[in-house]
Amino acid sequence: MPQIQLLVVQPTPFCNIDCRYCYLPERTNKSVVSEKTLGNLFGEVFTSGWADEGLSVVWHAGEPMVLPIDFYRRAFCLVEALRPPQLAVKHSFQTNGTLIDDAWCAFIAETGINVGVSIDGPQRLHDKNRVTRSGRGTFDKAVAGVRRLRRHGVPFHVISVLTADSLAAPREMFDFYLAEGIEHVCFNVEESEGEHSSASFAQAGVDNAYYTFLSEFWRLSSEHPGRIQFIREIDDAQRNIFRPVEASFFNQLATPFAITSMDWSGNIATFSPELLGLKSPLYDDFIIGNINRDRLVDLAERPLLARMKADIDAGIALCRERCEYFSVCGGGEPVNKLFENGSFASAETTYCRMTKMRVTDLVLDRLERVPDLIETEDERQPAASSVS
Repeated sequence: MPQIQLLVVQPTPFCNIDCRYCYLPERTNKSVVSEKTLGNLFGEVFTSGWADEGLSVVWHAGEPMVLPIDFYRRAFCLVEALRPPQLAVKHSFQTNGTLIDDAWCAFIAETGINVGVSIDGPQRLHDKNRVTRSGRGTFDKAVAGVRRLRRHGVPFHVISVLTADSLAAPREMFDFYLAEGIEHVCFNVEESEGEHSSASFAQAGVDNAYYTFLSEFWRLSSEHPGRIQFIREIDDAQRNIFRPVEASFFNQLATPFAITSMDWSGNIATFSPELLGLKSPLYDDFIIGNINRDRLVDLAERPLLARMKADIDAGIALCRERCEYFSVCGGGEPVNKLFENGSFASAETTYCRMTKMRVTDLVLDRLERVPDLIETEDERQPAASSVS
């Protein structure tokens, strides 16, 4: 039976800004998901038995805060009315931060929403890509939102997209996070997806630049203990390297329905959430059904899903056969394979060299330089066996 771990819901495709690296094609579309569609979605999810271990819901793929707070009050009440009493549901927003005001802070604190703010570092880096439709930078409004969250004591993390410019500026990035009291940091890389072709990816040695950036950022964090409490890329790599030997890597992005995405009109996709809204000559629009006319459990038998899974599985088999990092990756991200290599049934990408291989190298290199961090043979064994 499938297990939905992450449900990505698009409340609206509209975004109030126009990032230069954005891959979403309908970000000027102001349509809004209906309560009927939300009811159909959560009703199907809860009755399917596919989320019996809890459900994480991310409101994303447009700017969620362009919709009023009352929209989410009604949506959350609807979810609560349908939710089985034993099943926990956690809501998250991924926001550009420009619309955060005191009312939003109060609502977030009241409901316990997890908040991720997209901000690309100091103003000179942020405003190169995160701009309005007239080309004006959005840094001032985004950082004002971050400061307002801090004043209200609302926990949050930031996601920063790394470009060639920011990869060359780890200290500048680090100093910005310290100055703004940002303690939880996640890095995305400027990817080639959909109609966006990443200039950063095209540069020779970009994976080494990523290694150097993370190495310096981690070193600076170590020199300021307690200031940056979480670096997603480092923390995730350490967890994957040091997991118990008997625990195999679970690739959520390559497992049907582990991540399930729905757009504003009820269309359903799975695997990498970025696939929803994109098109491909091989798989059309990646949509396997619509929650307003289809039962969720019936979507598992759709021919398009079977074809995508067969190709994704073929790509994973290639990774397992060829790649010494397979045990800490599980076969990579389908969306990157498709848009970098032209096929799900492929292996290494620039994205995986940067975000999987080089990060794993960094953690293992650091441990070799500081052997006293490893106290027993039992602790050494997972590291030795996990990159094989």
